[in-house]
Amino acid sequence: MIERLLQPHIRKLVPYSTARDEFGGEARVFLDANENPFGTDLNRYPDPRSTELRRMIAERRQVSLESVCVGNGSDEIIDLIIRAVAAPGDRIVIAPPTYGMYGVAARVNGVEVTECHLTSSFDLDIDRLKETVSERDKVIFLCSPNNPTGNQLSLDEIRGVLEIFPGLVVVDEAYIDFAKGESAVRLLEMTDRVVVIQTLSKAWGLAGARIGIAIAAPIFIATLARMKLPYNLSTLAQRAACERLSESERYAGEVSVLVGERERLRTRLGELSVVETVYPSEGNFLLLRCSDSAAVFKKLRAAGIIVRDRSHEPGCHRCLRITVGAPPENDELVRILEEFV
Repeated sequence: MIERLLQPHIRKLVPYSTARDEFGGEARVFLDANENPFGTDLNRYPDPRSTELRRMIAERRQVSLESVCVGNGSDEIIDLIIRAVAAPGDRIVIAPPTYGMYGVAARVNGVEVTECHLTSSFDLDIDRLKETVSERDKVIFLCSPNNPTGNQLSLDEIRGVLEIFPGLVVVDEAYIDFAKGESAVRLLEMTDRVVVIQTLSKAWGLAGARIGIAIAAPIFIATLARMKLPYNLSTLAQRAACERLSESERYAGEVSVLVGERERLRTRLGELSVVETVYPSEGNFLLLRCSDSAAVFKKLRAAGIIVRDRSHEPGCHRCLRITVGAPPENDELVRILEEFV
């Protein structure tokens, strides 16, 4: 079923192939890629398939190796998905307030953007979605937990979208490691129209390495692999990611601390007079509505604290998004806000 959603030129695409893609044995002498033969540890091109990294991700997410593609951050994955299923004149659907790169990536590719705003409580508006969707809409992006609101969609809600949206349903789970709810990876058992995006930038602490992940039906993953640049992840990035994925205990401990700090920070911020609402969150951040967000933003900036002003986003009037930091950073944030008059 997924094949019918692909653009005709993508279905026919013959990928760039390296000699190492085509070589099936155990190489001892590398004379295929015009590299410098004198070892600098980085004189060889990286594994074009990122095989070991994909194997470790597949094992952790309990999917097959053929169901995993990795990219230069989730942004590359988003761009590849759009180009695979949409052409200029087509549309994607987003549900603002949400991650801004979906719209940017679409417009860069000449694809239009349909907006179906979340409700006042930041829930998905299924009735509005039914009225909004047309045959021009090729893919819908659902961020869960959503950035910047922090709420997570249930699997039943995503199934509801699948029932009314005939195109590709992409669930961006950048913050899934901090959430209590189930991952949409489970839905791959019932349909090939779901693509799940994850990342090593958040809970795994590798934002500087730029590791984005797509988990989907093998036929769609094979399509993304044909489209991507041949060496899209450097040797250093692959090595760092594999080392980090082997540190399960450290990862679990850090996630536990951040989830605990999220709830502590939510309580403390909620006690401040300048804060009107602190929304519940399943991510490593909190969205808060302030009595004067511009003044709060200015005061924090003067104190050298960077937060994200989301007040221009639909439904986020006077809202700031604040990342959960280490305990001393969170204490410093609260101390500055307690001084606010």
